[in-house]
Amino acid sequence: MQYSFSGRVALVTGAGSGIGESIARLLASNGLNVVVSDVSADNAQRVTSLINAEGGHAVANVADVARIDEVQAAVACAVDAFGDLHFAVNNAGISGDQSPVGELDPAAWSRVIDVNLNGVFYGLRHQIPAILRSGGGAIVNVSSILGVVGDAANPAYVAAKHAVTGLTRSAGLAYASKGIRINSIHPGYVRTPILDFLDESALQKAVDLHPIGRLGTSDEIAHAVAFLLSEGSSFLVGTQLIADGGYTAR
Repeated sequence: MQYSFSGRVALVTGAGSGIGESIARLLASNGLNVVVSDVSADNAQRVTSLINAEGGHAVANVADVARIDEVQAAVACAVDAFGDLHFAVNNAGISGDQSPVGELDPAAWSRVIDVNLNGVFYGLRHQIPAILRSGGGAIVNVSSILGVVGDAANPAYVAAKHAVTGLTRSAGLAYASKGIRINSIHPGYVRTPILDFLDESALQKAVDLHPIGRLGTSDEIAHAVAFLLSEGSSFLVGTQLIADGGYTAR
């Protein structure tokens, strides 16, 4: 599938592996100049090198999205490297501790909230002014199926992802008339490094939750994100696109 993004600029956070890597590479292959932002310098550079070797245009950026100064610097990197910013994908996230809320370490709670929620806010806070200066565009916040349903063992993750859903709605309403469409995507379980903590038995249980009979792929989520950024979704504002193999349709 092809999307018309030629000559425009995108910033993707958490782009050094998994879903973020697939998003960055797909966008670059469709003509976007891409800032590959990740907390790991090695991973950011690896993906950047792959994109450039494949004929795309990308620069690497190192940022911890839990630090607002580093998020601001990532936006500046896009403008410095390519002149503008038109699109952003706030994808960076962590899974956090697997404990019910009555047993969860408060420090573990804070770390998940800092990355998965505050990191999205920091992104929006600095991406939106830059995109407005560039004449408008679109933003996708990567939430989760756990941004629309619950899970007993993941209270911090569930709370953060639900908050991202609400933040997306609020931001979408605020900027729809100003030329920025802001939506969220809600993947089901996707086989990426974020699931490395699961053993094979737990992975099979995860598969069984999806009526489609398998986990998702990073490329499938990347195409859904590209659709949300593209003119094909021009009437979508503040919405939640659920890509979960039927998980939440039960």
